[in-house]
Amino acid sequence: MSTPIDLYYWPTPNGWKISIALEEMALPYETRLVDIGAGDQFTPEFLMIAPNNRMPAIVDHEGPDGAPVSIFESGAILQYLARKTGTFGGKTEREQIAVTEWLMWQMGGLGPMAGQAHHFLKYAPTMEPPNDIPYAKDRYRAETARLYGVLDRRLAQAEFVAGDFYSIADMSIWGWASLWEGQQQTLDDKPHMARWLDMMAERPGVRAGRALYAEKRADFRKDKDAQSQLFKR
Repeated sequence: MSTPIDLYYWPTPNGWKISIALEEMALPYETRLVDIGAGDQFTPEFLMIAPNNRMPAIVDHEGPDGAPVSIFESGAILQYLARKTGTFGGKTEREQIAVTEWLMWQMGGLGPMAGQAHHFLKYAPTMEPPNDIPYAKDRYRAETARLYGVLDRRLAQAEFVAGDFYSIADMSIWGWASLWEGQQQTLDDKPHMARWLDMMAERPGVRAGRALYAEKRADFRKDKDAQSQLFKR
């Protein structure tokens, strides 16, 4: 592969999924920053690539049949990159099923629930007017805890999430799981998840993907303008 993939990115758990995957797969890429606090995700140019106004997204200039392709939704990007490289997607049909199961678990469960936990625990109480909603905080904190219990029980059975092999499922889950403290969770009763988090953090690809523009990661609790971009209806 000679032409770098364009990565439309901001340093968030969803963005890390793809920066980690590109590092792990040793694919050349160029980062196109999408400043979500400044509203870059709503520009017409970005919406042509990601119509749901969410990053990450990619443009692979050497896509299927050698023609460019743009892809949005982090799970779809991960599956595409795994197919493109023949790596991290599972080698057998059973392995591929397991990878897909846990990738969908992250996309449909952990990501949305942990994201809502972050919102109602950290951001909503600081908005104007403040939205400190005990029910919402308890609801999403508890559901995130339940999901981490599911993950811990799975990791008691296997080294990695989809089995005894590293996959895009691990890449998709790690970013959200690494922020467990901000979700007001505990690892005291989740030794297998704690072991996996430590193992993941030692991987060079995870470190490099997580470090990509890490200096731009900000706490939006005091930035009302950024909140209006992030949480606008």
